[in-house]
This record gives sequence, C-alpha cells and structure tokens, in this order.
Amino acid sequence: MPSNRHDETDPRSLIRIARESGEAIEAAPVDLGERVRELRKAQGWTLEQAAGQAGLARSTLSKIENGQMSPTYEALKKLADGLKISVPQLFTPPAKVEANGRMVVNTAGEGSAHATATYEHELLADKLTSKKMLPYRARIRARSMEEFDGWVRHEGEEFLLVLTGVVRLFTEFYAPIELRRGDSAYYDATMGHNVVSVSAEDATILWVTSLT
Repeated sequence: MPSNRHDETDPRSLIRIARESGEAIEAAPVDLGERVRELRKAQGWTLEQAAGQAGLARSTLSKIENGQMSPTYEALKKLADGLKISVPQLFTPPAKVEANGRMVVNTAGEGSAHATATYEHELLADKLTSKKMLPYRARIRARSMEEFDGWVRHEGEEFLLVLTGVVRLFTEFYAPIELRRGDSAYYDATMGHNVVSVSAEDATILWVTSLT
C-alpha cells in the first residue's frame, strides 16, 4: 500500500475512492421453527437423524420446528451443537444469495492510475460501485523504509501477490519477509506495513484490500 501523508492517493484515500455509503437494513424477526427446519434440511438430515445428532427426542424436534413448544436453553444448546453452529446462529436469518450479474473487465493498462512517491497504482474494476474488495496492481518504486513517512495503516485486511521482481514486506509485528514472483501474504491492514522492491527493476504486485 502507498504511503505519503500529503498525497491524496494514500491507502485511506484509495479506500474512500472505492467505498460507497450504504443504508442500514433492519432484519425481520427469525421464526425459530422455520430456521431449524432450514438448517436441518441443509444438512440433508431427516427429523430422526437431526434429533439423534442433537440428543433430543424426535417428537421434541418436531414440536420445535412446528412452533408447538418453546425450547429451553439447554435444548437450544444441544440443537446448535448437533447442527455444528452457535446458539445465536439459530436466531440469525440466512444470508440471501441472489445473483445480480455484476461484472467488469479490465484489459491490461485500462485501470485508473494513481501515483505516489513510493508506489504507482492501477486501480482495477474502478467503475464497479459498492465493491467489497479493492483490487489494484502496484509498481513498487520504493527501495528503502526511509522513503516512507512512517507506517501505513488502514482498516480492513489485505492480500498481496508478487507478479514480477522481488519485494520485502515490512510489518509492525513481524520480521521483514522477502517475497518473489508467485509468493503472497495476507495480513491485518491495521498493522503497520510497507513494501519495498529489492530487485534491480521496480517490482509489481497485485493488492486486494477488503472494504467491509
């Protein structure tokens, strides 16, 4: 990630470029019986199989699924353990998976350029709004830590893949790591981090930063 306190294309600015504000959505109450039935069927289990996994009587599980009884916490715990989830997940609505058909393609060199003193970025998929990831290709100009104005830190997690050359990844809590073409690293981006090229030419890397 870039680092230049006075540059408007530092990591936090790049993230602001990519992130769009969204509205909070109030979740509807979860029907415990329907939720348990969905979870059981997702496992491909019959009532008998699920009851056996949870250590409950079949009749008890049937009554829970049909809303004919309010289970005790002990029964909920057994049920959650049998389904291999936590108790709160019994009351969490399943994520709605709906294909929206979003896609954008970047041919080589078509990304949006953002240069700093230490890195030269090419934002990828920059025309796609409300992304959950910020992908970009970076040319590493920096050759030493002295070229940075301190550690780079920003919210989210980050994935780095070396495309060409050799880089050295400096992090706040770990010893420097040398990475070559094909090597990668995944790290907490709130931890101070900087990257320099240690090859004769400027190294290039793919960076992907989470936006949620």
